[in-house]
Amino acid sequence: MSGPETVDRVLISAAVVFVVLSGALLLFRISRGPSMLDRAIALDVFAAVVIAGLGAKSAFARDSFYFPIMLVLAFLGFTGSVGIARFIAVRDKPLSRGKPGGKEDRT
Repeated sequence: MSGPETVDRVLISAAVVFVVLSGALLLFRISRGPSMLDRAIALDVFAAVVIAGLGAKSAFARDSFYFPIMLVLAFLGFTGSVGIARFIAVRDKPLSRGKPGGKEDRT
């Protein structure tokens, strides 16, 4: 193994260690999150960590087999985040104080 290949292997191994550590911390946040929004955001970040782990595995094996899987996971993570954001936006929407029809009584 040449020098650059050794450096590649060491850097990819370090990346895998960081991905595993961040995944463990995210699992802790998902289980102990103080609110549902914290848990939802942690699940979204966990999807990104899984994508990063697949990218590291793909780089380590020098194989592009996982790229379509990473693309699908990214799409699912994005749609999940948008769905959660819309749910939170509807839930936190302030109630209108006016009468139905938009006309207020000014007496």
